[in-house]
Amino acid sequence: MMYRTLLGQKSGRFLNTVVNMLVLAASSLMFSQGAFAQAKGWPDKPIKLIVGFPPGGGSDAIARVIAINLSQMWGQQVVIDNRGGAAGTIADDLLAKAPADGYTLGLAHVNAMSIIPALGQKMPYNASTDFTPIILLGITPNILIANVDAHAKNAKDLVAYMKQNPGKVSFGSAGNGSTQHLAYELFMHMADTQGMHIPYKGSGPVLVDLIAGHITYAFETMGAATPHIQSGKVIPMAQTRTKRSPAYPNVPTMEQLGYVGFEATVWYGLMGPANLDPKIVAKINTDVNTILKKPEIQAKLAEVGAEDGGGTPAAFSQFIAKDRNRWAKLVKDAKPQIDLN
Repeated sequence: MMYRTLLGQKSGRFLNTVVNMLVLAASSLMFSQGAFAQAKGWPDKPIKLIVGFPPGGGSDAIARVIAINLSQMWGQQVVIDNRGGAAGTIADDLLAKAPADGYTLGLAHVNAMSIIPALGQKMPYNASTDFTPIILLGITPNILIANVDAHAKNAKDLVAYMKQNPGKVSFGSAGNGSTQHLAYELFMHMADTQGMHIPYKGSGPVLVDLIAGHITYAFETMGAATPHIQSGKVIPMAQTRTKRSPAYPNVPTMEQLGYVGFEATVWYGLMGPANLDPKIVAKINTDVNTILKKPEIQAKLAEVGAEDGGGTPAAFSQFIAKDRNRWAKLVKDAKPQIDLN
């Protein structure tokens, strides 16, 4: 009797284990099918694209090009949500806390994803783990521009003028910790001089004040500066990639002006919150790669010096890690003092 009881207990435990395994397997299958169904039906409502800068800048311009084309492809509106401030970290914090359902995406930017982490600043999110990289949209130089009435209209004269007037020549930037700000800091470090840095909340306000003469110089993204250069409202002096952009074949690089190794580029990409469904990531990546190959889109991006966009999510993730390391070295060498508050 005791033997039968023990056997019955063992059989019961075995049966319960089998049942539990079957329940777990069924639950897993149902979850997988549900996730697949979600990805397969995505998108079935509007998508929000968070941009960390105000309208009028290069980030906003590139985001709108992508948003318009994706809206046409998907039959769902991709709505731009501009959240300027703190060099893009406010926008990225919102993205990090958004549901990972594909209906909130973000315009990834060098400032919040590479520079701020390299500065060692405390952030409300982890740049390495709180996001899902989707695709690189393009890399563009900054360009050193001047007000049309500026005393010095080339880099050599500008350095000489700053040495005669230390701390008095005004430079605007898109914010503390922005790539424009770091380009300024690198310039001051390499030229062994000092200007007066004035941070704004994005490229748009910088350009308004530069054109009006409230500030005299700025390193700005080509995307933001190009319309004003073409209209003659600002003067281009130098660009900040080690190779000249085809959009500005007659504007020298900082390296060509004697600042060896000077590189302070801007890059843009698309990303989502962490744990975004791989099928949704793959769909966005495929569709954006298709958009980037369109001749009219290539021409539009070329106008503002945006190059080398496209590729896989894995390649974009590797690109971010490498770029972050590069900025960390720059920060270590130049030792900029930056307050994001």
